[in-house]
Amino acid sequence: MWERHEIEAFLTLAEELHFGRTAERLGVTTGRISQVIGKLERRVGARLFERTSRSVRPTAIGRRLADDLAPLVAGIGESVRRAVEAGRGVSGELRVAFLGEWTAPLLLKAVRLFGERHPGCRVEVREVQLFNSRPSLLDGSVDLLIAAYPFDGDGLVCGPVLLTERRVLAVSAGHPLAREEQVSAEVLGDHAVVQYPAVTSAGFKRDRTPDLTPAGRPVPKGPVGNTFSEMLTLVALGRGVLPVGEHSRRYYPRPDLVYVPIHDAPPIVRGLVWRESNTTERLRAFVCAATEAAATEAAGTG
Repeated sequence: MWERHEIEAFLTLAEELHFGRTAERLGVTTGRISQVIGKLERRVGARLFERTSRSVRPTAIGRRLADDLAPLVAGIGESVRRAVEAGRGVSGELRVAFLGEWTAPLLLKAVRLFGERHPGCRVEVREVQLFNSRPSLLDGSVDLLIAAYPFDGDGLVCGPVLLTERRVLAVSAGHPLAREEQVSAEVLGDHAVVQYPAVTSAGFKRDRTPDLTPAGRPVPKGPVGNTFSEMLTLVALGRGVLPVGEHSRRYYPRPDLVYVPIHDAPPIVRGLVWRESNTTERLRAFVCAATEAAATEAAGTG
């Protein structure tokens, strides 16, 4: 059986490929790392690393062993972390963000409910924009984000649906469709559609600004906006149209825009998104509070 410090030395050397850097990371001498690796190789009965005066690299056996051990060690670390969190209770800090004005009220209700239940955990609330919503989750500056689905890819998890709204088509006040009481999603084939920034996922783009109409006609692509307000401004300038949620009428009212219902489009749904690798007890507790807050609001009792 290998000791923990032996496994740590082996995996660190497999990553660094340098005895000096490995020793520096682990706070030991280079000689100590060499002794540990030699001891492991004798136990295995085969070389784990090829060493020259200029380089260190794993042998085929060493690489396979590193690939097998790394996820097991990570899993042990995650299990220990969860146990520590469970022992301490829900504490520390949670950073939550909203994307879109009309998601903020529900998020604040969830924050209040969570705070009543877990006063030892501080919640920080911030707003993000389309261009930095995904990066904020991936770089860890935000733990949870309430946003429109699908919010796929990059190891992200989408929680229960918290908000639902009908789709409408944002058009300029002078656009021919502005006089219509409702339109079909098929009209997207007749007008340029303003595009979301490149950072948004492919699944989200297919849902919100599809390449094809329901009948299979190509949808002309309009200019790209970096924020939702910027995209609406492009619409107001007549550069294109944009399918949005009906709450845009309330939270983004503008005299130069008209929101026309799309009668045959599925609803837009929103909920909480987080990194799967960042699934902590306090995060789960907040998702639970948000789900209850959404149910209370839907019932009209909140």
